[in-house]
Formats: sequence, C-alpha cells, structure tokens
Amino acid sequence: MKRNITVTTVAVALTALIAGFTSIGMANDQVTTGDPAPEFELSDQNGQLHSLEDYRDQWVVLYFYPKDETPGCTTQACEFRDNIFAYRDLNAQILGVSLDDAESHKAFAENHGLPFPLLADVEGIVATAYGVKTRMFGIAVAKRQTFIIGPDGTIAKHYEAVKPAEHSAQVIADLKALTEG
Repeated sequence: MKRNITVTTVAVALTALIAGFTSIGMANDQVTTGDPAPEFELSDQNGQLHSLEDYRDQWVVLYFYPKDETPGCTTQACEFRDNIFAYRDLNAQILGVSLDDAESHKAFAENHGLPFPLLADVEGIVATAYGVKTRMFGIAVAKRQTFIIGPDGTIAKHYEAVKPAEHSAQVIADLKALTEG
C-alpha cells in the first residue's frame, strides 16, 4: 500500500509540475494581429536608441531574424534594402531585430549597405515580449518572424512563416492593402 501512495504522490507532483510549465509557457505567448505592440527601447548598429514610441504616426515593419551574416538572414535583409523606397513611399520604417550585438549588426549593415536600423536585443527581452525567442543548436536566437505595426501601435499583421527571398514583396503588398483600406 505504501508503494501506491508513493506512485500517487509522484503522479500528483508530475501533474503539478507539468501544469506549472504550461502556465509559464502561456506567459510568453506570441502577440498577434489586433494586440498592442509591446514597447521596447534598443540600440542600433550605431549606438542610437530606438523605441516603438519614436515611430508613432507611421507604419513599422519589425522583423526578427536569427543571426547576422547567415544566408537566409542576408537574403531577407537585402530584399528589404532593395525595396527601401517603396517602404518610404508607404510611410513605413523597417527595423531588424536579432540577439546579435551592435558590433555584429554594424558589420552586417556595412557589408550589405543596409539603410535601416538593426536593433541589438542581446538579452532577448524584446524577442521574448513578441514571443519569438527560441533556441537553435543550443544558442538563443529570434525566430524569423515579422510584425507590421500600425501608426496606432497595434499589430496589423503577423508573419509566422517567412521565406526570405519573397518576404519583402509580400510585406509591401500587405502594407499597400492596409493603407488603402
């Protein structure tokens, strides 16, 4: 009988532990369309601070990416670069975010002529707030996801599945639809 009590006690403890992990996970759920965009203040590749509040009254394309100078991340950044005038015509500011530091961002931006801020979220606080922080090969990184934030500070569009070579054109088309509608 004593063994049954021990097994029951262990089962109850495991159930409580699993429930605790589930509730912890829920605290980090992703923001989605219609939610207020989490505020942030991060330094860019030149040491300049940027906050979401700085971009009120314009659209913000906040894109998270895993790592500077990796093939997919470079393709995605260069696609945004190549379409920069279309974004400016739509009153939209592109902000790239990864967990890399400002020095890494500076080299990445210089190597590829990136004309927009790359924000250093070294501690992953903003990535966590947006629900995109993950681990890849044992290293903390941001998932490749994008949020269009409206001039009112709410999430207007969320892209969970991003194809680097096609993404910028898709974002431009969606921004046009959002600004016309």
